[in-house]
Amino acid sequence: MENLAALVKQAPDLVEGATSVKSLDALQNDLLGRRSLIAGLQRQIGKMPAGERPCMGRAIQEARGVFADLIATRREHLERETERMTLAADRVDVTLPALEFPEGYTHLITSTIEEVCDIFIGLGYRVVGGPEAESGTYNFDALNTPPTHPSRLESDTLYLDWGDPADEILLRTHTSPMQARYMEQHDPPAYVVVPGKVFRADTPDATHSPVFHQIEGLAVDEDLTFSDLRGTLAYFAREFFGADRRIRMMPDYFPFTEPSAQMHASCFSCEGGGSCRVCGGVGWIELLGCGMVDPNVFEWVGYDPSRVSGFAFGMGVERIAQVRHGVSPLRHFFDNDHRVLSQFR
Repeated sequence: MENLAALVKQAPDLVEGATSVKSLDALQNDLLGRRSLIAGLQRQIGKMPAGERPCMGRAIQEARGVFADLIATRREHLERETERMTLAADRVDVTLPALEFPEGYTHLITSTIEEVCDIFIGLGYRVVGGPEAESGTYNFDALNTPPTHPSRLESDTLYLDWGDPADEILLRTHTSPMQARYMEQHDPPAYVVVPGKVFRADTPDATHSPVFHQIEGLAVDEDLTFSDLRGTLAYFAREFFGADRRIRMMPDYFPFTEPSAQMHASCFSCEGGGSCRVCGGVGWIELLGCGMVDPNVFEWVGYDPSRVSGFAFGMGVERIAQVRHGVSPLRHFFDNDHRVLSQFR
């Protein structure tokens, strides 16, 4: 009884000394566990005189209640303190600036392709695509390019399988093969633009690259004339370079168009007023090649050249982006230099 009374007297200090839930669990085991003083006294009650048993039983129950209350109170306090410390450690200062990542944006070449295609979509054209690894049949033969043409030499074209003209596979030199592919699969009328990557055996310099991008256009219908071609390209020049742009056509030669021309646009920088890095002071900028589709191309795809006519044009995306934005040299488009590309967001 004396030991139990002493333990009850010490219990508040013992419980208060537990600084964690783990240490409190250990103390609870010492005070109320199977090997505690209380458990030992309970086992001895049966050996005590009958008159002393009730007194000892009450003392044990009272002590057990005191220990349980003290431990429960201390546990609640420790759990609250642990939660408070956890919340303090995980606290987020909502007044601090949010973590921001740089927002991506479209590359200048991609945005130029999209803008040009949007202009022609507004005129009723469809955007189509074709394979980058092309056969010589579609890249040359279907476009009225004879086997002796210089562009078919290995010095000009990147071949994947070269030797037998009937089976030669190459990296397409223009997106024009889709003229033949599209007309083979669709009856006239046909109005399409074909953006894509093209390849030529060029040495990289300020204005050349072995890989670049091109947009080919094709229109086939009844009674289309060179005036329709000129009007279409004049509209494009005004939409892309500004409402005051004028164009002129200079005679040229391409195997798959007849007659053929180079389209020049009036310089948007100086209007021919003198020294100009954009046009060289001449007032005109050479932009693209064009012409009326050669009847041989129509016959190759099964169109009747006596019933339909058409025109085609092709422009280098890097070329028109260079002219419009003053980017030089050409490698800036491919170097992934953030200082250059971030200017065109």
